[in-house]
Amino acid sequence: MNIKVHINSVHGSQIAAKITGTFTMDEQSFRFNAIAFGRIGGHNIGAKISKATQKALVKLGYNVDDVINDLQQKLVHGDITIPEGVTKEYFADG
Repeated sequence: MNIKVHINSVHGSQIAAKITGTFTMDEQSFRFNAIAFGRIGGHNIGAKISKATQKALVKLGYNVDDVINDLQQKLVHGDITIPEGVTKEYFADG
């Protein structure tokens, strides 16, 4: 599975923030929202996708849970692209 993740915006702090963005699979782009938590217990991200996106992924032959897990892992590990002119330090304390 080859997912490319792009962050559109992050609102909040380094302790908790709301993330909006897109991910691309099979040359199709899908939107997602996520909540990122840091500090106590380490970094954790919960991503959500719409029912329409879930249906489209199933139609492409993907397991929705696997896609969300991969998306969350890429977000946690910083395997993302971000808006031009913004640094990753804006999103994380690390």
